[in-house]
Amino acid sequence: MSIFLHLQTIADLYKFFGLTNIHHPLVAVMDFSQVKNDHVSEETTITTDFYTVMFKNYQSNTVKYGRKIVDFQDGSLICLAPNQAIEMDSDTEAMENMAGWALCFHTDLIRGSTLHAKMEAYSFFSYESTEALHLSEKEKQILGDCILKIQSELQENIDMHSQAIIVSNIELLLNYCTRFYGRQFITRKNSNNAVVVQIEKLLKEYFKKSDLTEAGLPSVKYLAEQVHLSPSYLSDLLKKETGKNTQDHIHFYLIEEAKNILLSTNRSVGEIAYSLGFEYPQYFNKLFKQKTGKTPVEFRSVG
Repeated sequence: MSIFLHLQTIADLYKFFGLTNIHHPLVAVMDFSQVKNDHVSEETTITTDFYTVMFKNYQSNTVKYGRKIVDFQDGSLICLAPNQAIEMDSDTEAMENMAGWALCFHTDLIRGSTLHAKMEAYSFFSYESTEALHLSEKEKQILGDCILKIQSELQENIDMHSQAIIVSNIELLLNYCTRFYGRQFITRKNSNNAVVVQIEKLLKEYFKKSDLTEAGLPSVKYLAEQVHLSPSYLSDLLKKETGKNTQDHIHFYLIEEAKNILLSTNRSVGEIAYSLGFEYPQYFNKLFKQKTGKTPVEFRSVG
């Protein structure tokens, strides 16, 4: 029987995993070798109110994320935003060989800090498990050092400087994750290029075959599903490879189609806007000028 569990606080997290000696109400570092798993049923789906950065370095099929088994064999890192679900199965043998750590921190810890304003920029919190970060030995050491600094600070008596130091080290860790993901995009360049080609083909076919009045513009989510990636990962991949994110690619093909229609027909700008899937012609006018430097009428008169 499946169990669905929502952990609201760090105290809930400690209780669930059978841990003691909670050091801070808003942040925790878990050592997986100390985690108890004998109370986890066959299927336990967990969501939380906090961010989690999780590194495991063992071969096991005990963790699923987004209905997919997470392979930690090579030492992989996944990042979960609040309310993202992770599924756990009981596996006594795997737990005996379990190694790694998890950093969990509540939004309230970083609220009002510069880190809170930057969280949306860490798009890897929206990646799928298959897009996990595979760490080199050097990268494991660097992130491990960040975790040790946070852990050390948590074991000190809390004072007026504690929160700022902890948040600063969390930000450092996340910045390293951004760098390491950048490296991973580079090392996977060949496969990434294949994705770029596939996206270009999908967009060409979509604008050629679809009735945009009925179908509307292709969405980032639609394109991501076609290439079996998360929307955030696809946008980051395209940005690394082409300098443009997914929405930019959609707009490029849209504007090219609009240019063709403007120069080959006498249809009004409003009619063209509706035919391209826009509910409001004003938005089409604004986007066209933003991308070309001219309004549709100006473009048609010059062309």
